[in-house]
Amino acid sequence: MDLATVIGLIIAWGALFLSLRLEGGSLADLFNAPAFILVMFGTLGATIIGSSMKTLGALPSIMRNALVDKAMDPLEVIDLMVGFARIARREGVLALDDAARKTNHRFLQKGIELVVDGTPSIMVREILETEIVAMQERHKIGETVFTTLGGFSPTLGIIGTVMGLIGMLAKLSEPGRMGHAIAAAFVATLYGVAFANLIYLPVAAKLRSKTSEEVVVYEMIIEGVMSIQAGDNPRIVETRMLAYLPPSLRAMRSVVKSVDQRESKVA
Repeated sequence: MDLATVIGLIIAWGALFLSLRLEGGSLADLFNAPAFILVMFGTLGATIIGSSMKTLGALPSIMRNALVDKAMDPLEVIDLMVGFARIARREGVLALDDAARKTNHRFLQKGIELVVDGTPSIMVREILETEIVAMQERHKIGETVFTTLGGFSPTLGIIGTVMGLIGMLAKLSEPGRMGHAIAAAFVATLYGVAFANLIYLPVAAKLRSKTSEEVVVYEMIIEGVMSIQAGDNPRIVETRMLAYLPPSLRAMRSVVKSVDQRESKVA
């Protein structure tokens, strides 16, 4: 579970409902079934028009990607690649075939398999970089869907408000009901803006952020694979891969290595 996404949604919606309470309102004031139907399903329909039913069917998995944290730890990736480098130096590149199959990371497996098969280094890099581009295009579909939802939602809210105001104007002969009708009309705008800015656009930003993080890990793997294929020693493999990490993670790895070295000496 991606706690950042869950906590962010709770804080955002909690702030909205808390501000409502502080202003003396109640949740009942925000309940408007016609407005909800128009904004929710109107937005969904407008988005489907610009995409496809296949994309619609992928929405649950796209949302699950935003809520589930399944990215590989870059430090674990470095440890794994350094281990592969040691095996390659000790037993030869062909020994990596069995070791690579024990990992669940498909991209890493593919890179090692290409090296084991004796693929030229230029072709290995081209194939793996093409994989990254294809991955970005696949992920961009989900990001685009939620960005589109965030674009249509406020507009559908305004349409709902205009429709409500039209109904209100039809009741000019009943002044006692006009206040309630105006308040109900603006609930549609609230729905549209709230769904866009507290769900759709944040989820799109989350998907974009996760893709960027995954690309960094993939590029690290490429660097490690190329270094192993070149016959570099494990320390060089580690150094080249660490170049992709921010200073804070590099420092964390240095601390972990120091602790491990001290423990090994004690043992």
